[in-house]
Amino acid sequence: MAFETTETAAKGVAGTGNTSSAHLEFVGLSKISGPLVVIEGIRDVGFGERVEIVASDSDVRQGRVLAISEKAAVLEVFHGTSGLDQADTRVRFMGRPFEMVVSKEEVLGRIFSGLGAPLDGGPAPFRGEARNVNGFAINPVARAYPEDFIQTGISTIDGMNTLVRGQKLPIFSGSGLPHNDLAIQIVRQARLLTEESSFAVIFAAMGVRHDEAEAFRLSFEESGVLNNVAMFLNLADDPTVERLVAPRVALTVAEYLAFEEGMHVLVILTDMTNYCEALREVATSKGEVPSRKGYPGYLYSDLASIYERAGRIHGRKGSVTQIPILTMPDDDITHPIPDLTGYITEGQIVLDRMLYQKNIYPPVNVLPSLSRLMSDGIGEGKTRDDHRNISSQLYAAYANAKQVERLASIIGEEDLSVTDKKYFQFAREFEKRFVNQAKDEDRGILETLDLGWELVMMLPSQELVRVTPEQVEKYGKASHTCNQE
Repeated sequence: MAFETTETAAKGVAGTGNTSSAHLEFVGLSKISGPLVVIEGIRDVGFGERVEIVASDSDVRQGRVLAISEKAAVLEVFHGTSGLDQADTRVRFMGRPFEMVVSKEEVLGRIFSGLGAPLDGGPAPFRGEARNVNGFAINPVARAYPEDFIQTGISTIDGMNTLVRGQKLPIFSGSGLPHNDLAIQIVRQARLLTEESSFAVIFAAMGVRHDEAEAFRLSFEESGVLNNVAMFLNLADDPTVERLVAPRVALTVAEYLAFEEGMHVLVILTDMTNYCEALREVATSKGEVPSRKGYPGYLYSDLASIYERAGRIHGRKGSVTQIPILTMPDDDITHPIPDLTGYITEGQIVLDRMLYQKNIYPPVNVLPSLSRLMSDGIGEGKTRDDHRNISSQLYAAYANAKQVERLASIIGEEDLSVTDKKYFQFAREFEKRFVNQAKDEDRGILETLDLGWELVMMLPSQELVRVTPEQVEKYGKASHTCNQE
């Protein structure tokens, strides 16, 4: 094994540019373990530094420094270590971190791999600024408070778990549930109502099947939103370690569009469970001591390094809003991934298997769902003055109705009181008309609120304790009259 300093050009990855510099080369590997390689006796390299691994057949693979000490460096190889010869493989240290060239004109409307390489047949971005993909969480002092409503066109989100500009609001799903369809619908329909401003979507998919990736592309193309979308796809048969880079590349582009171009950017990350599984695989390969369910002890801080890149900054017009999607293993909301995600983010949208089995789409269970910033993004001048109260009334009524349903399963529906029968009917209508909507149905916020009033007016007037008499007179009776007509 030996060091060599050579004058060689950077190459191989989209967005790295065509600069030349002196690179440190190392011949021979000390150890190969899964997607990782170890080099002993290393010096003058940095954590996170980009590397090129050159096999004996001159095949060039990309990687980065994953860990560094005085004795050795651990490198993760994005395209796997299969076929690498331990004695003849050359490792070229590039002297800089993994970067992505960002510019508005060259990323929007494009499809890239998880590493930022073009998948649409177009050229790699080269006109723009090369940015370190690792990024940083937004400084809390510089953060502006999120308070602008984003309309998704989905009643259970807009009406009861409102998404606010600059928020991070995850979707907790389960295997086989239609979270991908929900993500596609949000991308097609999401928009701001309070101001005229450019809106963009960054869509990052990790570990998805080829048919899912194609469905995403076709849906965005057919709906005409692809020109405002940048897609980053890590497919199921792509290297596992690439999934660790994909969300960071996507967020690097999102931050540039938001804070340099002044755009409002919605970032969809799916599936964060695949990301965490990749993180666990790499940690196991490194021989790290596992924590809960085998995940590394730094899972919380690693997820936070992704989620905390969402937000708004004082003095900057743009914003980054995140909707991470994760599938809960065994539908367990206490699993480490949703558990830790819930601590970092500002609420969650929970998809329910029982609603899905009733053929309800989207199967959003509003009871465990929550948007902690909802109250700051709704009300007069943003949505409507009755939004907060009617949302609370719907929530309370549905929670009471589910208790009535459990009672009816024991004593029978015919033995329920008159009021309980009203709640029983309300639950059915709420799920059928408010929760359920077509995949291409884009409901405005006023339509959602009017529908909510129409449903609560099914209940006796003495049960409407979370809305004011004035609101009942103004909105409730009007919707009830329209329904009768």
